[in-house]
Amino acid sequence: MPDIPLAGPHGGDGPRIARALGIDPQSVLDLSQSPNPFAPDVASMLARHLDAVRRYPDPWEAARLLADAIGVDPQRVILTNGGSEAISLVAQEIGGRVWAEPEFGLHPRNSHGPVWRSDPHNPSGRLADFGEIADVWDEAFYPLATGRWTAGRAAVVVGSLTKVFASPGLRLGYIIADDVERFSRHQSQWSVGSLAVSALPELLESADLPAWSEAIATARKELAEVFRRRGFVVEDADAPWVLVRAPGLREQLAPLGVVVRDCSSFGMSEYVRVGVPDSVGLARLESAMIRAGVEAKSG
Repeated sequence: MPDIPLAGPHGGDGPRIARALGIDPQSVLDLSQSPNPFAPDVASMLARHLDAVRRYPDPWEAARLLADAIGVDPQRVILTNGGSEAISLVAQEIGGRVWAEPEFGLHPRNSHGPVWRSDPHNPSGRLADFGEIADVWDEAFYPLATGRWTAGRAAVVVGSLTKVFASPGLRLGYIIADDVERFSRHQSQWSVGSLAVSALPELLESADLPAWSEAIATARKELAEVFRRRGFVVEDADAPWVLVRAPGLREQLAPLGVVVRDCSSFGMSEYVRVGVPDSVGLARLESAMIRAGVEAKSG
């Protein structure tokens, strides 16, 4: 039995598990991350833009098209190197604190300052109620949960196209704010690569948020049912994942090349977060659970 690496703080452990098992990373079903399982074939799109790697990036037009898609003034949007840079730029400028724990680990945790909140909440996966207030909203998964780009709140918003288009290696995120230039001054030159900037218009043309959100909701119910049939308690959610009380499940499934998110970094050591897979991934997950003899412990 190979030694399975400890869970990383943010999921996406598939490559490390693959190294431990001595297998191709592509053969790992990595449900420790939660990108759009119904995204288009981004690799084929990128192949049509490879000439962009010979140019320095100019993100202006791509940012304008993103703003048009979202429905906001282009002067209120900047592109970032993934959602993580969006969070970092805002945190550098205004600091802040989380609304409550548990919360996404990259948000600042000062004792005072602007209030940060993810929507849907990470890790519970629940959408915020109408009228709830925060100063900074992390809407990385909002499009996949609602079928809309943004809630349109009068606050700073950070987002992640990585999640929407299931392309974590492309590194595309954004900030929406009335005074967005105050955040961009912390950004390094050429932060967003030419390939991402060149491909973004085609990615936006392919987006069908309402259809994706509906498909994710259906697949999430099917995923929850797989766990409930085996006696597990599954939390209701709106996000492209389910939260399951299943201590030790990561260690049971990882040797079979299936990875779920250990929630110890959220202070929830008895829970796992499981990304919504497509139908093929769901069948593989259920098969792995059967092979591993996974059942909820009574009592």
